[in-house]
Amino acid sequence: MLRREELDFLCEAHNGLSARIVEEAGFKGIWASGLTLSGSMGVRDNNEASWTQVLEFVEFMSDATRVPILLDGDTGYGNFNNLRRLVSKLESRQVAGVCIEDKLFPKTNSFIDGEKQGLAELDEFCGKIKAGKDTQRDDDFVIVARTEAMIVGAGLKEALNRAEAYRLAGADAILVHSKKRGPDEIEAFMREWGNRHPVVIVPTTYHSTPTPHFEELGVSTIIWANHILRSAISVMRKTAEDIFKMQSITHQEDKIAPVSEIFRLQGADELQRAEERYLPGERNDTRNYVAVGQRS
Repeated sequence: MLRREELDFLCEAHNGLSARIVEEAGFKGIWASGLTLSGSMGVRDNNEASWTQVLEFVEFMSDATRVPILLDGDTGYGNFNNLRRLVSKLESRQVAGVCIEDKLFPKTNSFIDGEKQGLAELDEFCGKIKAGKDTQRDDDFVIVARTEAMIVGAGLKEALNRAEAYRLAGADAILVHSKKRGPDEIEAFMREWGNRHPVVIVPTTYHSTPTPHFEELGVSTIIWANHILRSAISVMRKTAEDIFKMQSITHQEDKIAPVSEIFRLQGADELQRAEERYLPGERNDTRNYVAVGQRS
């Protein structure tokens, strides 16, 4: 997807169920967002969730889908050695890649006082990229290097310098981040960049820009970064408030997914078929025998 000439899209998901929904919607790839993963856990996007907790969520997402998943790996959860271990663990769980950003650990979300946040030392971050690439076993595993230079107010020149250094260090693509309401910073970057390497963007704040414009600029991939969780929050809050107010669930039944849809997304039918294949005949007797054996 990163190397194709056509514009591609990744959509956010934050657990196994939302990942399957995103895949069924037609997306060819999934963004495992640090913001929404932490949000679904009820903690802040400040590395409050440990990397092993994030890994567990992403493993469920990988098990539930067949399309590639790109993990938002924050700063890599530490130094080069932490990233080496992360890459190995992601590959073992069939996750397609990780995006790491050039901020300091513990990170803070880019939209919270972004200009007050510091950038990682350039050579240190390049070493982290090299370590990750040297560690991977699958040639198709990708490391996307995300520069926050424009988020912190360091400007276009710094963003370009860092992006080029990350390309030379072995990054498979560059994610250039902006929180402006318009696409000006992205346009300026793409003009100077000259399509020398795939570029990924996250148009959360400049979403009103027509998508074809980014394709004209030469952008490789767009990430829709947080809308699945945000939409879920809106609907869950309304449902909870209505149930509390009405002291009944009757008026909600025709507005929400049936329980059978949860079973379908969970793959309950596959388990039923497996039971018919692997528990033939008197299944209850077999289960009872196992239970008795366990108690003894």
